[in-house]
Amino acid sequence: MADEEKLLAYLRRVTEDLQQANRRLREVEEKEREPIAIVAMSCRYPGGVNSPEDLWKLLLEREQGIVPFPKDRGWDLEALYDPDPDSSGTTYARSGGFVEGADEFDPAFFGISPREAVAMDPQQRLVLEVSWEALERAGLHPASLRGTSAGVFIGAFANDYEVGRGPLPEGSEGYLGTGNSSSVISGRVAYTLGLEGPAVTVDTACSSSLVAIHMACQSLRAGESTLALAGGVTIMATPELLVDFSHQRGLARDDRCKAFSDEADGTVLSEGVGVLVLERLSDAVAAGHRVLGVIRGSAVNQDGASNGLTAPNGPSQERVIRQALANAGLSGAEVDAVEAHGTGTALGDPIEAQALLATYGRDRGSAEPLWLGSVKSNIGHTQAAAGVAGVIKMVMAMRHGLLPQTLYVSTPTTHVDWEQGQVRLLEEARDWPEPVGRPRRAGVSSFGVSGTNSHVIVEQAPEPQPQEDAPGSAPAVSGVVPWVVSGRGEEALRAQASRLAEYVVARPELPVGEVGLSLVRTRPVFEERAVVMGADREELLSGLQSLAAGEPGAGVVAGSVSGPASGRRDAVLVFPGQGAQWAGMGVELAQASPVFAARLEECFAEIRRWVDWDPAQVLADAESLQSIEKLQPVAFAVGVALAELWESVGVRPTAVVGHSQGEVAAACVAGVLSLADAVRVVVLRSRLFAAELWGRGAIAAVGLPAEVVRERIASLGAGLEVSADNGPASCAVAGPTQALEELVERLRGEGVRARVIATTVASHSQMVEPLREQLLEML
Repeated sequence: MADEEKLLAYLRRVTEDLQQANRRLREVEEKEREPIAIVAMSCRYPGGVNSPEDLWKLLLEREQGIVPFPKDRGWDLEALYDPDPDSSGTTYARSGGFVEGADEFDPAFFGISPREAVAMDPQQRLVLEVSWEALERAGLHPASLRGTSAGVFIGAFANDYEVGRGPLPEGSEGYLGTGNSSSVISGRVAYTLGLEGPAVTVDTACSSSLVAIHMACQSLRAGESTLALAGGVTIMATPELLVDFSHQRGLARDDRCKAFSDEADGTVLSEGVGVLVLERLSDAVAAGHRVLGVIRGSAVNQDGASNGLTAPNGPSQERVIRQALANAGLSGAEVDAVEAHGTGTALGDPIEAQALLATYGRDRGSAEPLWLGSVKSNIGHTQAAAGVAGVIKMVMAMRHGLLPQTLYVSTPTTHVDWEQGQVRLLEEARDWPEPVGRPRRAGVSSFGVSGTNSHVIVEQAPEPQPQEDAPGSAPAVSGVVPWVVSGRGEEALRAQASRLAEYVVARPELPVGEVGLSLVRTRPVFEERAVVMGADREELLSGLQSLAAGEPGAGVVAGSVSGPASGRRDAVLVFPGQGAQWAGMGVELAQASPVFAARLEECFAEIRRWVDWDPAQVLADAESLQSIEKLQPVAFAVGVALAELWESVGVRPTAVVGHSQGEVAAACVAGVLSLADAVRVVVLRSRLFAAELWGRGAIAAVGLPAEVVRERIASLGAGLEVSADNGPASCAVAGPTQALEELVERLRGEGVRARVIATTVASHSQMVEPLREQLLEML
């Protein structure tokens, strides 16, 4: 019996160990296959495309970005063209796809000297700009990633800037090595942002950006990167690639990329840059980041010893597609569309179509056919940036539920037996209905002239799950809302204001409070700054437009700070004194924000220990707010609660300052006074005002410098004095009520902002010492 019990105990332990081992194995397998979230995208492509939204607009309007060769790159355009493909040093093409403004750069923004900037490959400059922009679009402050294991994976292979450059300014030669090294394209991003994860520049020719995305996904799943910037870049500093492709008869004669068309006769070489911000899906959801799409699986392989070094290989393409599907845990029938490599060549397109028919086109059952398209018909072959362009296109297509048309397909290529499987060309744009029981999915292919192939499975973003107090969420707000805008220089500040105005106009559904919160939480604050204030959307937009035009506007305050500010986000909270109140202050905010409401109630509970009236009822009562004994404690409570709300959304002050009861609130927030002690001071102070000093005079706010006002009131001899110097163009004046009201009326007649804000004491100086002595006795 004892032996049987031992055996049973042993078997139970073995069973438990097996179950634990199986559980751990499942966790490892799930981690290796965890979907990767695309939380932001940024790009520059031909046709004036400066954002994913621009690219989508180009696709919807069936436009293309192919233009004559640029005249600002120092190319000898007359000598470059020759219709004979065998002519040395020439090309029979006349057009291509080019990034507008590729020669423009603001080196000071990234802390780069002008001499170093001249020696830098434009690809380094563009990747820096687009990476910064991608992080901002993700709602991430770029400086917040410093010291983290965020990675950078960039595909690039064109490296001809040094060959085509002219003479460099004196002192720039020492920067040529780093400025023209492919490895520094990714390394410079990591260096500038302080990222400590892997920084890798990938060169597999035309498949570079898709391979870079695959490597980034692997790095995220392995845990060596917490976040990754991934994409690719190509800028043609010289026409050498055009000349080379021309000699190979690889360029289209009519400068049109006719992907999968029977008239396909070559590609159109273009340039571009695209960067994705990637995170593990679980991390993105936990952080409350917006997920645009999901990379479900990916794969990379090589043609090996095929029928030619640069020739596409059908069996290898089939294998990489099957590997990507296996990595995603999907069958071919569970994918709706493929954004093909589709370069428009008579050799490559049929081989690719046959591979798609073999992998996706068969065994689809009752599923829709696989829809096939190529963005190269719109923007040409953007080389190392081609794969990421396809990903951006398909993410936008899934979000909009529409598959864009592939241009210039007169007749699908007759070199393919399309009846072998269910694959159809997107000869017209089609609605993309959401499949029953699963999200939309698409494959994206890139095949390098090096023989390296890559395929990525992109999936529709999951529906966002509601989260309490999700990072980045903003409470509903009413009243005046501030929008903070900054830049490095006045011109940059105006440009930012203009871009923000355009963005908000295009998105009328955006709550003004969320815009304001995003501007302070996810954008760096630079030296030139402005705050645009308004009670509604129209007022805020009007202020932005004035700021963009460099003109004064209502509710616009602009200024500058000295010294670098990009890495610092110091905040100073200013607690106002009497005069800032209004009936109903804080009432709606308390209903909308649990954080504000809880801290407000803590303050009110302390106040009730000293008074026989309810501070909560005073907030909405205009008559009660006329009583200084009630006003000051309630205003103190609102200020302290507001500070708690700011801290809950990440704004922690470096310093605090205040006036009157606001000074006591500042001391409380700074920890100098406990809440109980601060409330006691405020309540007793307000009683002294009400009992000893109230009603013997008045105070007015005046929109003039203190020195100017002192000169004005000195000539009046009416017992008036400047009681507070509030700022460069603002002060407070105290004195006998009648004399003060006469001064206010005279100033208003001159167009000066002035108003009586409180009834107080005939002379401010007469108030200070008696009040201080009595308050100390009471405490």
